[in-house]
Amino acid sequence: MSANKSAQTQSRALRTISIVLLSIVAFTGVAVITGATSFKLGLDLQGGTSVTLQPRIGAGETGKITSESIDQAVEIIRQRVNSLGVAESEVSAQGTGVNRQIVISVPGETGRRIVDLVGQTAELRFRPVLVEGSAAPTLTTDTATAVSGVPVEVSNAYSTLDCTLAENRQGGGGDSPDAVLVGCDRAGINKYILGPAEVLGRQVTSASSQIDPTTGSGWYVTLEFNGEGTTKFGAMTTRLTNLPAPQNQAAIVLDGLVYSAPRINEAINTGTAQITGNFTQEDAADLSNVLKYGALPLAFDRGEVQQISPTLGADQLRGGLIAGILGLLLVIIYSLLYYKGLGLASVSSLLVAAAIAMLSFLLLGEWIAFTLTLAGIAGAIVSIGITADSFIVYFERIRDEVREGRPLKSAVETGWARARRTVVVADMVSLIAAVLLYFFAVGGVRGFAFTLGLMTFIDLIVIFFFTKPLITVMARLNYFNNGGKYSGFSDNSLGVIRKSEAGASN
Repeated sequence: MSANKSAQTQSRALRTISIVLLSIVAFTGVAVITGATSFKLGLDLQGGTSVTLQPRIGAGETGKITSESIDQAVEIIRQRVNSLGVAESEVSAQGTGVNRQIVISVPGETGRRIVDLVGQTAELRFRPVLVEGSAAPTLTTDTATAVSGVPVEVSNAYSTLDCTLAENRQGGGGDSPDAVLVGCDRAGINKYILGPAEVLGRQVTSASSQIDPTTGSGWYVTLEFNGEGTTKFGAMTTRLTNLPAPQNQAAIVLDGLVYSAPRINEAINTGTAQITGNFTQEDAADLSNVLKYGALPLAFDRGEVQQISPTLGADQLRGGLIAGILGLLLVIIYSLLYYKGLGLASVSSLLVAAAIAMLSFLLLGEWIAFTLTLAGIAGAIVSIGITADSFIVYFERIRDEVREGRPLKSAVETGWARARRTVVVADMVSLIAAVLLYFFAVGGVRGFAFTLGLMTFIDLIVIFFFTKPLITVMARLNYFNNGGKYSGFSDNSLGVIRKSEAGASN
């Protein structure tokens, strides 16, 4: 290798190392600026909330509560929870028969929000408005009874309904789509008599939350209908445009609660609709997630609410951290004893990998609500062995090249060309296993898989962009290049017997 090419190789290696270290510093600054300065811990480490959902049994509905309907509800609830991020929440069914319940356990302070979200039945209806009035009870039913087709008992229910009371704005679903509905809006400003539903939630194919692009504020939810929904929604809006107020309004009703009742000025035949209603970003995202994953097959009442203590998890966390630290120390000691000076490269690489992993946990916790659990810590501990394997494969390949008579500078490059394929293949096996575990497992196993996959990816980054350049630089130091006693490349370390030594021994 020419002196000029050797200098370029060393310069490129130093530049790569500098970029990695500066990136760590930069992302540390990002973590501080965004407030990602502490790990988000899972249910088993920080405690949280556990809530029991009990299926609501109406008159003659006992037969609806089957193992299949409960399992379907569990799957939908799990999808809704997972849509909020890698929260390590647990959703399971307990009990048998009509006494079967769904138990949701969620970590930290987000527990209440998630429980409120997943418990919604998501029974979406589009209903024509027959009567609209103020939220307070009225003393007369004249307005309601003047509407053709509204029974007296419905008028009476409308007159006495007080939508200023929070308990009358809980929703909960269970309303028949074929019957007239008396209900409140979610803000407690108006109350309504609504006609039978003309478009149903099952005719919605997708939902997403968006912000008004003209004002930069004001969140709403966009819906897309299937062919049947497009036809029915078009027919409904066509008919309502020719009616006087308030009968020219279409109420968007979710779980028996009116989210908005916009006036229809023209027919809408495009297959899309919007739900507005002074949403915050969080409200719009929650609503779109509920609608996106479909309606629950049953209505549920919230049962027992418990706070879960993290005491046991704290003890296990302490044990897990001790095990991880001991494992890391053993790898470091082994590297230094066996590889001597060359082991400094593995120690430095392990420290860089640990720094990147910690920053990843902090930032992912802030960006996608990633939570660190005992299973996740186990995945990180297992990955120490994967990272050590990558170093060993490369180091041994370099030493083999030196034993064959190559200079150290050349051995570093030829050894890398032969070792990197083995490193990549081994890490890809771990990545594939982690991906399969993540998508086909539930509960804590997903946390293990996520952390294992993340750490394996970090290993690839470190071995390519830090370990290899670092060894390139070390190989150009005279102490290593000349096979110093503690360099890891001495004759004694390599097990090489020179001819002169062999003759002397004879």
